[in-house]
This record gives sequence, C-alpha cells and structure tokens, in this order.
Amino acid sequence: MQKILLEQNPVLKLSFDFSLMIIDYCEILDENKKYIISKQLLRSGTSIGANAMEAQNAESKADFIHKMKIAAKEADETQYWLMLCDYATNYPESNLLMQKLEEVSKVLNKIIATSKKKNPISYLFSFFIF
Repeated sequence: MQKILLEQNPVLKLSFDFSLMIIDYCEILDENKKYIISKQLLRSGTSIGANAMEAQNAESKADFIHKMKIAAKEADETQYWLMLCDYATNYPESNLLMQKLEEVSKVLNKIIATSKKKNPISYLFSFFIF
C-alpha cells in the first residue's frame, strides 16, 4: 500500500485507522475468550478499508461505486457486531468504535451519492450490455 495514497485519501485514512482500532478491540475480545464475535468483527471491520482500497483501482465508475457499496455493507455488518457487543453482558465498551464507524459510514455514503450524481445516465447504462 502506498503511504502517500493513504495519507491523501480521507476515506482510506479513516477506514485504515478504524481497522487498527478494530484489531485492538478484537485482541481484547480474544483475551476475554469472546472468539466468535471477535472473528466476525475483525473480518467485517477490516474489510471496510480493504474494499475502499480496492475501489481505488476500479475498472470503471460503476465498478468504483460497486466496491464502495461493498465497503458500506461491511460497515453495516460491523455495526451489527458492535451493537451485539454493546448489548451483551461482559463485553468491553464499544462506544468509541461506534462513533468512528459512523464517521466512516457517512464518508462512504457521501462518496457513493456523489459518484452517482456526477453522471447518473452512464451509471445506469453501465449495467446493461448492448
């Protein structure tokens, strides 16, 4: 990964920082023998940034939007796992992660909406094969 790209791209920076937070949180879960939730949370939480990074090399605008939507879906799944941690007994607090995730989700959704608006006709037709 190019460090410059990470530093210059806000969604990559946010999602990378969030991934680091998720790794730390999952290590705490593992120490407390919460392996199942830890594994699910680690996968979905780090997948957000991985999909955003993959979108940077998209083959088309439609591909870019699709990959960013996958990142947004992973953010939704991560929110689910964090909510379980929040409501379950004997789990560490996840409020800071939820706040950071909300920030990442807002940026992802804004990118998706803006990308669709820039040329909505070509976006729609990109799904049809003529």
